[in-house]
Amino acid sequence: MSIQAERQYGYFDDAHREYVITEPKTPYPWINYLGDTAFFSLLSNTGGGYSFYKDAKFRRLTRYRYNNVPVDTGGKYFYIKDGDVAWSPGWKPMRTPLDKYECRHGMGYSRITGEKNGLRSSVLFFVPRNEDIEIQQMTLTNLSDEIKTIKVFSLVEWCLWNAEDDMTNFQRNFSTGQVEVKDSVIYHKTEYRERRNHYAFYSVNQKVDGFDTDRDGFLGEHNGFDAPAVVDKGESNYSIAHGWSPVASHYLEIILAPGEVKELIFTLGYVEMPEDQKWEEPGIINKTKAREMIDRFNTVDQVHLAFRELKDYWDHLLNKYIVTTDDPRLNRGVNIWNQYQNMVTFNMSRSASYFESGIGRGMGFRDSNQDLIGFVHLVPERARQRILDIAATQFEDGSAYHQYQPLTKRGNAAIGGNFNDDPMWLVQSVTVYLKETGDFSILDESVPFNNDENNCATLFEHLTRSFNFVTRNLGEHGLPLIGRADWNDCLNLNCFSMEPNESFQTTENREGGRAESVMIAGQFVLFGNDYVELCRYRGQNEEAERASGHIDAMIEAIKEHGWDGEWFLRAYDAFGQKIGTHEAEESKIFIESQGFCTMAGVGLKEGLVGKSLDSVNKYLACDYGIVLNYPAFSRYYVEYGEISTYPQGYKENGGIFCHNNPWIMIGETVQGNGDRAFEYYTKIAPAYQDDKVRLHKTEPYVYAQMIAGKEAATPGQAKNSWLTGTAAWNYVAITQAILGIKPQYDGLQVDPCIPKAWTHYSVVRRFRDVTYHIDIFNPKSVSKGVTAVVVDGESIDGNILPVFEPGTEHRVTVTMG
Repeated sequence: MSIQAERQYGYFDDAHREYVITEPKTPYPWINYLGDTAFFSLLSNTGGGYSFYKDAKFRRLTRYRYNNVPVDTGGKYFYIKDGDVAWSPGWKPMRTPLDKYECRHGMGYSRITGEKNGLRSSVLFFVPRNEDIEIQQMTLTNLSDEIKTIKVFSLVEWCLWNAEDDMTNFQRNFSTGQVEVKDSVIYHKTEYRERRNHYAFYSVNQKVDGFDTDRDGFLGEHNGFDAPAVVDKGESNYSIAHGWSPVASHYLEIILAPGEVKELIFTLGYVEMPEDQKWEEPGIINKTKAREMIDRFNTVDQVHLAFRELKDYWDHLLNKYIVTTDDPRLNRGVNIWNQYQNMVTFNMSRSASYFESGIGRGMGFRDSNQDLIGFVHLVPERARQRILDIAATQFEDGSAYHQYQPLTKRGNAAIGGNFNDDPMWLVQSVTVYLKETGDFSILDESVPFNNDENNCATLFEHLTRSFNFVTRNLGEHGLPLIGRADWNDCLNLNCFSMEPNESFQTTENREGGRAESVMIAGQFVLFGNDYVELCRYRGQNEEAERASGHIDAMIEAIKEHGWDGEWFLRAYDAFGQKIGTHEAEESKIFIESQGFCTMAGVGLKEGLVGKSLDSVNKYLACDYGIVLNYPAFSRYYVEYGEISTYPQGYKENGGIFCHNNPWIMIGETVQGNGDRAFEYYTKIAPAYQDDKVRLHKTEPYVYAQMIAGKEAATPGQAKNSWLTGTAAWNYVAITQAILGIKPQYDGLQVDPCIPKAWTHYSVVRRFRDVTYHIDIFNPKSVSKGVTAVVVDGESIDGNILPVFEPGTEHRVTVTMG
């Protein structure tokens, strides 16, 4: 790896927990997420992106056009006119060459800086804690030795709230746009007089010299964002939007002496009003809340304080797990960027990114349960509420809606359910939460079925229903029925579609199909054992024995009907034929069943786990990670569905899903192979891809969902960054399975499985408000095995650190051998 390759587009600044982008023309837009509770923004390194309140579909504040040419069109833009030269601090949208450019993406904030002809403009973007407002603090600095008179124009384009309708229902939408302008604030009040109780605003903290609220009035009739007529002319048109496309643009004239610094504070906010307080007077919106919000961030000192609070918040969160090794890439991945991505995926699930448009998927049942396992240590109380929200979308029979909308928290009826892996994910997330927090009260919470408050049961009963759903939906081999799909939504064994306008995932042309999933079988064993452990811990031994009987039967079914000789089968299709077998012409082996069956230790004593993992290494592993299936399908198989529609090496057809690679890592630690587990980790961990930045294209600081596999035309190219269960699963794999610090009901277990060459590393772990300083030594160069544990100078039996008094700190020395 060369320094030139590492710094082609930017570099990690670990001291400030930032990724610094030094070239605006990145291979793909590199974004960041602002906000962490209700108000969110996506922001690219050139100022692209959009904002929304809670729900990217139903409460979209600003407009964004996906799949546009050029890519990443629309955002939070600034235009600066300095004499005859006009430019943008983030390079886009004007694309005037800059003398200097830098974007720093940090924890919940971004700072974009541009310099041109002796003038520097630096814009700090962030959402203050627990506020429904985005701050854009622009710092203008005259670096020259001459007085500068410059003109600054801001621009956001309002979305008409429902992002899907905004892009489709033009016969209505071109007639609905409405705004108000008062002082230096532009209010977006489209549909406010009808059924809406919310509006948005865009303000600046000084008197404006002009404004525009109509897009055509700002751009001119035949111009794009890169050449606005108003900027070219050098003054605003004072346009008022009546229908068509409302925007918000401020115009300010600024005089800067040599060396002078000028601060401007722009705020983009969202307001909800009680029905009886919507109006100041007929036709005039009540601006009281908006003015209060603006006044809280109207000065530089106020903004600095809010930014400091945001930084302190992340300092607090990221101090909960700190690993120190000789490898700075491992340290930054675990300590900073993996945990940060865990927060973002928890907030968004799969609902809003530069690959998810935010108008369809909503929050996934399966996705949100998995995202939670990497997040729960950060803000346990939010994880608790999320579990209750997810469980409320479950049906009485233990199945669940596959998705729900974050605004309403109700299941998405258009997608429905019958994805038969969904139920057991709830068992995983709840038991993970319990081990992290010790909060068993959640199990007694009354939780609705299908959000019906008249039909409730305890959360524990929901877990029992999840478990029972699998046992009551078994096929002829004693393996779980797959339904519409399991984790791989593109393996559609009951679809049989020849109609291009049908959805593979929601079309079932073979209802009551025989198709069975070995992956769900392994999942049932893994999470079923978690359920049994919970039952025993609560003293419910009769239920534990009942559940154990079902798990034992499933293990035998896997051994008898799910083993192919060198690896685990993937499934049985609707005709009872094997999938993922050496007998097949294509896709002889799949990753999912190898991952879950090895994590569950199915056939460990008989050598099945070792053989399965060796087959993964032989057939699925490559330089860029572990592919999903091999060899990839070369034609369409109607009985397999969408998986066979992708070209070889892409997505589910032979692509590298970074989400399921950690299942194999964890499986390797079950086998005790720390070297191979860590090797797999480094193949996809973002911090280790310094020499593949141009090839990957997506952000070098976060995981992508998919990397093109070894059979692809462009192996190693990434897609679908940010929102995927990849972040949570990789965090669990490295922190718990490899580094070996794992919460249990009675304490913190230390059970590493590391490369033999490692001699020492340390972990600081805050667990139930106790801080453990753990030093792990490996004098005999082993991968696994703990011989001694010393806590505060006293040896203890076993490898589980006890839970001490809250607020205390303890020194732990662990010796492997």
